[in-house]
Order: sequence, then C-alpha cells, then structure tokens
Amino acid sequence: MWKKFLKDLDLPESFVSITLGFLVVIVAGLLLYNNFSRGKQEKATTEQVNLQEIQQAKELPVLPTTHTVTANENLWSIAEKYYGSGYNWVSIAAENKLPSPDYLIENQTLTIPKVEIIRPESEKMLASATEPEKIYTVVAGDSLWNIAVREYGDGYAWTKIATANNLINPDLIHAGNVLRLPR
Repeated sequence: MWKKFLKDLDLPESFVSITLGFLVVIVAGLLLYNNFSRGKQEKATTEQVNLQEIQQAKELPVLPTTHTVTANENLWSIAEKYYGSGYNWVSIAAENKLPSPDYLIENQTLTIPKVEIIRPESEKMLASATEPEKIYTVVAGDSLWNIAVREYGDGYAWTKIATANNLINPDLIHAGNVLRLPR
C-alpha cells in the first residue's frame, strides 16, 4: 500500500527520506524545547514562592504586641495577620487563657506572643523540597550507609543517595567522589 501511494505521488525515494528525517528533527526539537522550558517554569515558581515568603516576613509586625478585637474577627484571622499562618490561633488562645477560643468580644485586648510559626506538614514538605541539594565529597572509609546516618539520621536513606546519583553499584564509592544529597 505504501509503495503504491509513493508510486502515485511519483516522488523520488530520497525526497521522502529527507522529508521524514526533517519531521523527526522538528519533533525532537519541540520535545527538547518543552523539557527545558518546563524546568525554567519550575525554577520561576520556586523563586516566586521564596519571594512571597520574604515579603510576608517583612510585612509581619514585631512581636510580642497587643491586638484589639474588631467586629467579625476570629483567632484564625488574627493569627494570619501576625504570623502569616492561621494555625497559630492556638498560641494566641493559650497566651490569653481564653475559656472559649470561638468567642471573642469586640474591643477585647489580646496579647500576641512571639512564638514559632506553626505550619501544616504539607507546607513543611514543600519547603524542604525547595531546599537546594547538598553536595558531599566522599572520604576514605565512607559508605552510603554511614553518609545517610550522618546526613539524615537514618541509614536506610542510603537508597535516596544512590538513586539521586544514579549509582549502578552502591557498594562501590571511592574517596573523592562527589555525591548529591537530596533533601
């Protein structure tokens, strides 16, 4: 069928080969461009998240301080204002020894303590995922297990190191090898 189609077109076989080769090059180029542009987008998104965190840190007031409750406020919105995280409502409630954290009175004065910002686990994982990888140079006597214990506190994390470095034989590392340690 293909030969009949080519015969009907009356094109030399070299022209068909050149055309198909050109199409393969175009498709490969588009795939490469898409792959590299996606990496730039991810980097830009990471930089944007870091910039937002810096801006939020600059906008947060100096603690400890006091806050006067206005109409329609709750502990969550107050915590977001002072900490950038509504999860710190618990800290405000504990500091003020509120009998019922769901019930605030307008014009009530609350003490806003200086405490560590509470983040949900999903945000903590996102933050650790954006941390840069650490570079480690192997010294004599090292093994992936020892490195994992020293860096992660868990010897079984050696598999993360082996995977991140595409090690074919994880038992074979030499002094002077440079390894990436993923976070």
